[in-house]
Amino acid sequence: MSSDLLTYPDLVQTLLKKRGITTAEKAEQFLNPNFERDVRDPSGILNMEKAVERILCAIDAGEHIVIYADYDCDGIPGATLFNDFLRKINYENFEVYIPHRNTEGYGLNNKALDLLASRGVTLVITIDCGIADVEEAAHALALGIDLIVTDHHLPQDVLPKAFTIVNSKQAGDTYHDNMLCGAAVAWKLVSALLAKRGEVWGVPIGWEKWLLDMAGLSTIADMVPLQNENRALAKYGLTVLRKSRRPGLLALLAKMDMVQGNIVEDDIGFMIGPRINAASRMGEPMDAFRLLSAETREEAEEYADRLIHLNDARKGMVAGMVKEARKHLEMRELREVIVIGNPLWKPGLVGLVASNLVEAYSRSVFVWGRTEDGVIKGSCRSDGTVNVVELMTSVREGVFEGVGGHEEAGGFSVSSDFIHTLEDELVRVYQNVRKEKEETQLSIDASVTLREVNWSTWKVIEQFAPFGMGNPKPTFLFEGVRIDNARRFGKEDAHLELSFEGSPVKAISFFDERGDTFVSGNIVDLAATMELNTFRGKRELRLRIVNVTKKA
Repeated sequence: MSSDLLTYPDLVQTLLKKRGITTAEKAEQFLNPNFERDVRDPSGILNMEKAVERILCAIDAGEHIVIYADYDCDGIPGATLFNDFLRKINYENFEVYIPHRNTEGYGLNNKALDLLASRGVTLVITIDCGIADVEEAAHALALGIDLIVTDHHLPQDVLPKAFTIVNSKQAGDTYHDNMLCGAAVAWKLVSALLAKRGEVWGVPIGWEKWLLDMAGLSTIADMVPLQNENRALAKYGLTVLRKSRRPGLLALLAKMDMVQGNIVEDDIGFMIGPRINAASRMGEPMDAFRLLSAETREEAEEYADRLIHLNDARKGMVAGMVKEARKHLEMRELREVIVIGNPLWKPGLVGLVASNLVEAYSRSVFVWGRTEDGVIKGSCRSDGTVNVVELMTSVREGVFEGVGGHEEAGGFSVSSDFIHTLEDELVRVYQNVRKEKEETQLSIDASVTLREVNWSTWKVIEQFAPFGMGNPKPTFLFEGVRIDNARRFGKEDAHLELSFEGSPVKAISFFDERGDTFVSGNIVDLAATMELNTFRGKRELRLRIVNVTKKA
């Protein structure tokens, strides 16, 4: 063990070293996020001052301002916190605009800018989008609209000609953490505005911390690395979420039978985030914004009901699409790349289908549907053997009408002329761009016994939360444990629960297709994470299965 970490218990030292933390200073910073230390002055972000000055000018002159946000669980909470800020300072001449996923697509679009210009808008502030919208930025300029781009996506070689760009991934930015999500960048801008003029507006010092429920929600939902400043934003964001008086949040939690004080990062990933995203996938993204920004519980109830209903419908539709896709794929020979689609499928859902099929068939998958106005759009996911954007840009010109995304996931549009030969086109160039798939070895943090699944171990694990990208949950190895009972449970017996001889500890796996692989008396090596189950008010520790193998 590192001598620097000797003051910590053995398990804490082991988990720190697994995360590359070997000094007492780094350990203190990681284990005890501190708002004053870790959340830095927003003016350190390039162009922040310029953005602040332009917004203050607009407020002073009573200009018509538009908050233009992306339609996902990063852009919408970002729009919500900016909306809260403008309401707090009693500024009324503003509106929030969130483009429709199916009819307008991602980012700025010229039709929307024309509409906003016709309403007398002179300043547009983007949240979680805009960094790649070169043509649209030029259009905004021609319309006499000043554009402030706030974004966290990777800047392209050519930047949009905006009034200014706040994105710490751009060249020349020296801010200490360039991995903030879109809503966190918006929160930094609000913080900078309040630092400059909060006193004049009569806003109490520190009021912006109440907006961390939204910045933290997005930091966890958008899967940015939970390190450095993001770790503090996620941790304090969860603290505020547990205390938030936001009517929309309270209404949504009540309908999901969730206890607000028990919210953890998994609840955002599996419960809250999908319902916010359901609005754009299945209906109007503005409904998710209206929920989060609702001022009364009565108004919030209506939108909470709507999002719950949309999410249930989404789950049903995705399950149907996956079933249909699998049925077709089982009737044909699989090639290196799978392309599958249906004109009746919603493009907003095909990414979820693609993820499922990658897991099922270990191939890169392209899934398409058709928008209401007849455009064929799709999403793709990589199986790790190819960069999907490189794959799409390697096919001959004219096949794709538009591509975007990053190494593992992307979006595309195709003309109806090419959709039926798209798989041929992709397979033809696949070998030229394929790479060796990196063997993902199961990372074990420590070997422990079932007796060590106890409250003192849990206390150690809690110090490492919140977990997510860049800070995965610790995975423990339990060697040679004997199964007492293996049972299926849940709807259609989709889930697996294992219990073990001589221990009250249960291990579960949701949507586990291992069937009747395990029976009483089997001796297994179990890799699992530890979690606190608070279902129906009880508090118990259990294991979540990562991998389980029978011993010979």
